Amino acid sequence: MDEQSRDSGVSRRGFLLTSTAVAALAATAEHPRPVAAATATGAEVVEVALEVNGKARTLSLDPRVTLLDALRERLDLTGTKKGCDRGQCGACTVHVDGRRVLSCLTLAAGVGGKAVTTVEGLADGDRLHPVQLAFVECDGLQCGFCTPGQVMSAVALIEEGHAGSEAEIREYMSGNICRCGAYQQIVQAVRMAKEGA
Repeated sequence: MDEQSRDSGVSRRGFLLTSTAVAALAATAEHPRPVAAATATGAEVVEVALEVNGKARTLSLDPRVTLLDALRERLDLTGTKKGCDRGQCGACTVHVDGRRVLSCLTLAAGVGGKAVTTVEGLADGDRLHPVQLAFVECDGLQCGFCTPGQVMSAVALIEEGHAGSEAEIREYMSGNICRCGAYQQIVQAVRMAKEGA
């Protein structure tokens, strides 16, 4: 390092780092990054036609949108809850063509042409579904946040024929977490609904 550089307090390393940063800023100013909203094109949007709770619906969606977000944010069906958003709690359980799925792990574009049933679609007008009635009768809910997913799983497991014993109910409901700990009442509700059916 020469004497003049030492006297000015600028090292070769400092000079190189500063030069690199200035060059990067200049390149960014000449070629700014595109903003996602400004670059959205028709190719980035898909039309998804599906049947939700018996009604035909068509949505224009980003192909990465989950079924959970499409139901809650685009169709205002907020009964389906966003719990962990990782497929671990079961709060987002819905039925697709009669089978239960975790809507937070399911792309909306992947269920095009299929029938989706949410907790809002179980009741017949003001008449609750037998599983919903059993949850109320057995006090199978406390805070209620997990209840829509619990109800959707319970309906499915009864239809699948997996409500033969308390152990079987617990096994097939194990993907649905109740942080309040109302598991015993939930099992009772499933048994009551099954016996009533």
